[in-house]
Amino acid sequence: MPLEPLPLEPLPAAEPTSRHEVDPAFRHGVVVGFDGSVSSERALAYAVGMARRTGSALVIVHVANRLPATVWAGCEPPVFVDVPDHRTEILGLELACADYLDEIPWILIERGGDICHELEEVGREYEADAIVVGGTHGFLGKLFGSVSGRLARRANRPVVVIP
Repeated sequence: MPLEPLPLEPLPAAEPTSRHEVDPAFRHGVVVGFDGSVSSERALAYAVGMARRTGSALVIVHVANRLPATVWAGCEPPVFVDVPDHRTEILGLELACADYLDEIPWILIERGGDICHELEEVGREYEADAIVVGGTHGFLGKLFGSVSGRLARRANRPVVVIP
């Protein structure tokens, strides 16, 4: 009597791993880039209203400073060094005292690296419905391309740019 093969059950699909475990209460929220500048304060105000209207949480992201360790010479890309940034702690204290954040759940996340990449990465990890950023102006924005422009081109979710 020939043996019949056992039916094989498909293996569960591997879920993409994220850098950090995310709190389910913040999934499908609004991600906003915040550094304390006037532009980012306007973006935060818009993101707060957006989170209120949609009944979602707010994921505030501060990308810590990185400074070039060497001068960009020829074709070699610059090397960046992470600099301790106590600004996130200060921003966290300011946000904790802000009355306009009382009615919505929010968290503050610190990241280091390229601002566009980190905002999109947080958006992916939290399955954000949108990313809100302030518009950038000035010499560096013209030289390297604005954060908002680069993010809008590469993001896999809606990006709202607040002037």
